[in-house]
Amino acid sequence: MPNHKIVFENIGWESPNKGVTQKAFHKGKKKLRLLRFDEDFVENDWCLKGHVGYVLEGKMEINFNGKVQEYKKNDGLWIEEGASNKHKVIIKKGTFVTLILFESE
Repeated sequence: MPNHKIVFENIGWESPNKGVTQKAFHKGKKKLRLLRFDEDFVENDWCLKGHVGYVLEGKMEINFNGKVQEYKKNDGLWIEEGASNKHKVIIKKGTFVTLILFESE
């Protein structure tokens, strides 16, 4: 029987940038990431990647080229890739967000 379960407890945390930790599972060209952003995270450049995800706890704001939208626990997000959807995550002082992202590589 194939194994269809991903046990995040068995995946180590990594910190690709200041203020963000993640656990990532890769299979083929797909990736599932459990992420936590804290107040030390600063996104200097616009992100042009697409993201589909779900906020597990906490809150964040995303700046879409000057228009800011808040995301909190139980909100989903669907961001298409490309310059017309460029974005930056904003974590306010004293806050954090934990979310899961479903991505293609």
